[in-house]
Amino acid sequence: MEILVCPLCKGPLLKRNEELICKADRLAFPVKDGIVVMLAEEARTLAAEEIEQLAG
Repeated sequence: MEILVCPLCKGPLLKRNEELICKADRLAFPVKDGIVVMLAEEARTLAAEEIEQLAG
């Protein structure tokens, strides 16, 4: 998991619950059955509040 980067911006990802999060693109990539789905169309867009919580 440490070597994975965002497929869009190549930035770092944060692991939170069952998702890998790209703060730069405000996307959360799901982890399904232990496998990260690194497709932009499968990612969830993060709300501004979620980004603020990650910064704190």
